[in-house]
Amino acid sequence: MKSAVTKINKFLPYLLTILSPIITFYIFEGYTHNAFTTMKVPIQLLNYVFFEFVLFLFIFLIGKVHIALIVETVLFAFIGLANYFVLQFRSAPIMPWDIFSIKTAASVANNFQYTLSPNAAFALLGFILLILLESRCRIDFQWNWKLRSIGTVVSCILICGYTFYVQQPSTVSKFHMYDKLFTPTVMSKRDGTVTAFLMELQYLTVKKPDGYSKDDAKATLDSYSTSISATETPNIIVIMNEAFSDLEILGDFTTNTDYMPYVHSLMKDADNTISGHLNVSVLGGNTANTEFEFLTGNSMAFLPQGSIPYQQYISNTISSTPTYLKSLGYTTIGMHPYRAKGWDRERVYPLLGLDTSYFINDFVNPELIRNYVSDEANYDKIIDLYEKKESGKPLFLFNVTMQNHSSYTDSFDNFNPEVTVDGVNSQALNNYLSLIKLSDEALEELTTYFANQNEKTILVFFGDHQPANSVVEPVWKLQGKSNDTLSEKELNLRYKVPFIIWANYDITEESGIETSANFLASKVLTTAGLPLSDYDSYLTNLQQSYPVISAIQVTDKEGNSTPVADKQDELEQYQQLQYYQLFQNR
Repeated sequence: MKSAVTKINKFLPYLLTILSPIITFYIFEGYTHNAFTTMKVPIQLLNYVFFEFVLFLFIFLIGKVHIALIVETVLFAFIGLANYFVLQFRSAPIMPWDIFSIKTAASVANNFQYTLSPNAAFALLGFILLILLESRCRIDFQWNWKLRSIGTVVSCILICGYTFYVQQPSTVSKFHMYDKLFTPTVMSKRDGTVTAFLMELQYLTVKKPDGYSKDDAKATLDSYSTSISATETPNIIVIMNEAFSDLEILGDFTTNTDYMPYVHSLMKDADNTISGHLNVSVLGGNTANTEFEFLTGNSMAFLPQGSIPYQQYISNTISSTPTYLKSLGYTTIGMHPYRAKGWDRERVYPLLGLDTSYFINDFVNPELIRNYVSDEANYDKIIDLYEKKESGKPLFLFNVTMQNHSSYTDSFDNFNPEVTVDGVNSQALNNYLSLIKLSDEALEELTTYFANQNEKTILVFFGDHQPANSVVEPVWKLQGKSNDTLSEKELNLRYKVPFIIWANYDITEESGIETSANFLASKVLTTAGLPLSDYDSYLTNLQQSYPVISAIQVTDKEGNSTPVADKQDELEQYQQLQYYQLFQNR
């Protein structure tokens, strides 16, 4: 009997060495979901392989099994925790492109409230218990440096081979993996967080479209050029309001007071106003991508989901709306009441034709709401710049606000939430809607100011994205639904925000328009009576057939919506022209 116990005790460390990476995998996924219920068994087995390969690498690098086990467990404990918080704050997991956004994330990290759900807390406890077990897993391997070096190289090759393998279409088909990049959260749950990340690595660079020819792209754009000159050049002030959205689009709910009475009035056939819904390509974060689509006319539909063009693809001057307006005599300004390094704006704005930029250091003692410059103070800066500009010199000003940035769960002395939702006990939702009400009031003050100015001025106002799932979950619950069980049609609603084009002079009113961020600037130029660039002429023509083109969906003129992948042939020319505009139109 004693002999049998001795044999078992000797065998247990080897068993734990084999099982520990598998246990690590399940606890790692457990921060956000139960891998047993969200992943098919063959895909779970596929993930085991990767975690075993990582352990091999650490064993050969370190030379001591118990330390290697602990290092792997600690590594994934921290990665899983970071991924959990990223998912909470923006409703999307960590993706390869986030490596370019570390500075931006760090700049706002202290403005979030870090709390653990019961599942996340249990996962963290599970990691601690596993580390205690692993510390007792003493296996004595006598390996010389040469064997360890060979093992390290082989382990790296295996990890790279795994990455290449899961990226292959044949693998995706064989294991019935989920490869729809526009829903990365679902992809992580079904394929495994690490495996999904590795699958996405292949999209770090943008491939040249099939059949692409630089000369053909240029010739196509030339065919849309016009020699018409501008007869009027109204000021154009664009406000992309942080996280501004009307959650009523998701379903009915009742509040103690209207949270956006002024915007609601503008959306209902107001004088000299064009309004509707803007379909964007991001949710809960990645603000810069909506900026990119508006300022360039390009679409995230043809770029990797989750990528950040500002940080990955814009390294030279590219064609844009500000660049074009400069050619018409406009002064161009970029403005954002936060840090200049966010999304690399201080580097990118000049490349987009914004000659002068104003960031947080240019605001003197502004009013703060929570920790951010209020919309009212932000708009005071716009008025100040307008009043200081050369009289008669047209101004294009692109402003990204900051007041409504997440998180929405903290309490502040300088912010008293006014809006509550009947039948809902959610601090995040109440705070969010209260912030939206402040934005609504500030917008009304701004339009009132410009209504009394003599120079013709157009104000463009839209949100960059809706807030994260944690904010809107109570709204879905009132509809008897959940963020995790939405249909494709319901999911698409999460990418709609209001847009308004308002003028202080007579323009033709329109309402109920469905469009997307890449088409909005062309609409503004047309409204202003300005001649269109060749690219804007092309986009205006394309919009007649496809009013909405985003990374999430394509909607045709009959109102039929489909995933972008189903319209690749019809949108081939757009993709090729975008590639030319972004990478080769120098």
